[in-house]
Amino acid sequence: MAAFRDIEEVSQGLLSLLGANRAEAQQRRLLGRHEQVVERLLETQDGAEQQLREILTMEKEVAQNLLNAKEQVHQGGVELQQLETGLQEAGEEDAHLKASLLQLTRELEELKEIEADLERQEKEVDEDTTVTIPSAVYVAQLYHQLLEWPQLSNQRESTYPCQACSFTSVARWDR
Repeated sequence: MAAFRDIEEVSQGLLSLLGANRAEAQQRRLLGRHEQVVERLLETQDGAEQQLREILTMEKEVAQNLLNAKEQVHQGGVELQQLETGLQEAGEEDAHLKASLLQLTRELEELKEIEADLERQEKEVDEDTTVTIPSAVYVAQLYHQLLEWPQLSNQRESTYPCQACSFTSVARWDR
C-alpha cells in the first residue's frame, strides 16, 4: 500500500503540479489579458488626451472667432451709426437744397414776370417813339419846303398844311 500511497502522493503532486501549472497558465493568461487591457487603456487614454487637446484647440479657435465676430459686430455698429448720421445729414442738406431750389424757382418766375413786363413796356415805348410827334412833322415839312425854296421863288404866298396837327403855315415873301 505504500506503493499505492506513493502513487497517490505522486498523483496528488502531479495534480497539484498540474493545478499549479494551470494556475500559472491562468495567471499568465490573466497577466496577458491584463497587459492588453492596460495597453488598451493607455491607448484609450492617449486617444482621449489627443481628443481633449483637439477639443481645447477648437474651443480656443471658436472663442477667438467669437471675439472676432463680436469685434466685427461692434465695428459694424459703429459704421452703421456713422452711416445713419451721414444719411441724416444728407437728408437735412437735401431738404435745405430743396428749399433753396424752391426759393430760386420763385425768384426765377418773378424775374420772368418782370422781364415780360419790361418787354411789354419796351414795346410800348417803341410804339410810342414811332408815333410821329406833330411838331416833328411840322419841322420836317418846313425843312422840305426850305429845300424847295428855289423852286417856289415865283410864288408870292404858299400855304403848307400840317398833316399831324391840322396847322397851316403861310409863307410870304416879297420880291
